[in-house]
Amino acid sequence: MAIKRTKAEKKQAYDRKLCQLLDEYTKVLIAVADNVGSNQLQEIRKGLRGDSIVLMGKNTLIRRCIKVHADATGNKDYLELMPLLVGNVGLIFTKGDLKEVREEVAKYKVGAPARVGLVAPVDVVVPPGNTGLDPSQTSFFQVLNIPTKINKGTVEIITPVELIKKGDKVGSSESALLAKLGIRPFSYGLVITNVYDSGSVFTPEVLDLTEEDLMEKFASGVSMVASVSLAISYPTIAAAPHMFLNGYKNVLAVAVETEYSYPHADKIKEYLKDPSKFAAAAAPVAAAASGAAAPAAKEEEKKEEPEEESDGDLGMSLFD
Repeated sequence: MAIKRTKAEKKQAYDRKLCQLLDEYTKVLIAVADNVGSNQLQEIRKGLRGDSIVLMGKNTLIRRCIKVHADATGNKDYLELMPLLVGNVGLIFTKGDLKEVREEVAKYKVGAPARVGLVAPVDVVVPPGNTGLDPSQTSFFQVLNIPTKINKGTVEIITPVELIKKGDKVGSSESALLAKLGIRPFSYGLVITNVYDSGSVFTPEVLDLTEEDLMEKFASGVSMVASVSLAISYPTIAAAPHMFLNGYKNVLAVAVETEYSYPHADKIKEYLKDPSKFAAAAAPVAAAASGAAAPAAKEEEKKEEPEEESDGDLGMSLFD
C-alpha cells in the first residue's frame, strides 16, 4: 500500500522537480489553461512527450520556487517569468523548436457546449435549415427572436442568426437552444500567451516572423536612419552613400556654373553645349541592347519551327 504524502512533502517534491527543469531547460512557453480538462491535458502531455514537459501548479508555489532557485544558483533570468504567472497558467518546458511546439499544442482543442455564464470567445451563429425539433419547441426560437417556419412537421430556421456575440455572457435561453440543436460552438485548449528563451520574453507572434520579414524590417529601419541623418546633416553609415552622392552633385553643379573643371565635369559641359554628343554616346548602348534582344527572338523562332514541321509531317502521314 502506497504511503500518502503530506502537503509539505508534496511541495518539496514539486520544488525539486521545478528546480530540476529550470536547470535543464532554457526555453519555456507560458500557456493559459482556462476550461481545459484533465483528460485533455493528459493528451497534450502525450503529444509533447520526448522533448517537452508540461508543468501545472499554483502560481504562488511556482513563484516561490523560481525565487529560491534564483537565489541558490545566481541565475536571475527566470525571474522574468514571475510577472507572467497570472491566472490559470501552466509552463511548457521544451528543448525543441518553439514554433513547432506551439503548433503541436494548438492541435489539441476540444469542442465544448455553451454553458450558462461563460464568456463567448467567438461569435456564435445559428445556421438556417431544419432543426429536427417538433413544433412544440418554437417557444425557444420566439424568445430569441429567431425567424422559423414549420416544414414537414418540424421547425426550420429561415435565416442565419447571430445568437451570441464575442465577449458576451451565455444566457440560459441561448445555452438551452444550442444544446437542443446539438451545437458545440466553443473549443478550448492551451493558449500560448508568452514565450521565454534564455532570459528574453516575447509574444508568440514573434515565432511567425520569417527571414524575409526580418530583412524587410531591417531595411525599413536603415532607410529611416538614413532619412533622419540627411535631414539633420549628421553622418552615419546608412547615410554615407547618399551624402557622398549629394556632395558630388554639389561639386558638379559648381563646376558647371564656374570656370573650375575636372575630367568628369568636362564631359557634362560638352553635353550641355552640344546635346547631340550625348545622343551619339547613348546610341551604341541602345544598339547593344536591341542587338542582344534580336538573337534571343531568332532563337525562339528556331525552337518553334521544328514543332510546326513535325505537326505537318504528322498530318501528311494521317492523310496518306
